Amino acid sequence: MKKVLWFAAGVAVGVFAAHQFNQTAQGKKVFADFETKVRDFTDALVDGYREREAELRAAIGDAGDSVKKAATK
Repeated sequence: MKKVLWFAAGVAVGVFAAHQFNQTAQGKKVFADFETKVRDFTDALVDGYREREAELRAAIGDAGDSVKKAATK
């Protein structure tokens, strides 16, 4: 229980410090840059996921066609 309290206190101090830092011009720039980098990263993940999903769906479709051809013989 003691560790949970220390963890919660650390989170609270971190949030407070980030809020105070965000009040400065430099802090706003840092957080804006961070937000841009996170957005670029998530966009790259989504694009990669969609590409891989399309590849897998194409492979499944090809395999399904082969099974249908073999079954008709």
